[in-house]
Formats: sequence, C-alpha cells, structure tokens
Amino acid sequence: MPERRDMQVATGKRKCAVARVRMNPGQGNITVNTRVLEDYFGRETSRMIVNQPFDVTETRGQYDATVKVTGGGVAAQAAAIRHGITRALLGAHPEHRGVLKKAGFITRDPREVERKKYGRHKARKRPQYSKR
Repeated sequence: MPERRDMQVATGKRKCAVARVRMNPGQGNITVNTRVLEDYFGRETSRMIVNQPFDVTETRGQYDATVKVTGGGVAAQAAAIRHGITRALLGAHPEHRGVLKKAGFITRDPREVERKKYGRHKARKRPQYSKR
C-alpha cells in the first residue's frame, strides 16, 4: 500500500517510554492505544503536555493523531507523545521549527534512571554511618 503524502509518522521517546505517532489532517482527535486521549490520561496535566505542540504552533484541531505508546510511566508517556507529535509537525510544516525549538520540544530529554550500585541502598544513598 503506498504511503499518503499528507500523513506524517514519527517516533517520540522519554525515559523508557516510546510513542509511535501517525498524524493525518482532521478535526483534532487524538487516540492513544485505541482509547480517546481523555480516557487514557486521567490527569489534566498529562493531556496539556500532549497538546502543547499544537498550542505553540497554533495548529490545534487541524490534525488527527493515532498514537501507540509503550513503556515508562504516565508522565514519561505523555512527554514521549509530545516529542512524537513535535517530530510529526516538523515533517508536515518545517517552518514551525523555530517556535518548537524555542519551546524545547524538539530536543529529546536524555535523562535516564541511574543504576543501583552495590553497597548502596539506591544509586547514591549510602548506608547510615555508625561512629561506634
């Protein structure tokens, strides 16, 4: 099946979450893992994070997005979807690059969880010091 020109496909990542985004021109419906955005993300903050690229570029309501997201927690998944939508918008409208870059949505957040070390409780927390 030949790929349509108006459809944009992009991948967004944050921590362990990976979001595959497919965007088509439409009414602004966002589907996450076959569920409506409001059903998937209960918190208003997460929904706001997902819609930030559309708000910054003033394209809210112009695209339908279908997202498949795996891994990570709720906040990381929302940020991964934001990253994927940003990349898809760049594919459709390269002129939005400056606005999205200034908002900090293009850059993939490189922070990951630090591994636990032996002899420690967590990655950096030491056992309690006992003088006697």
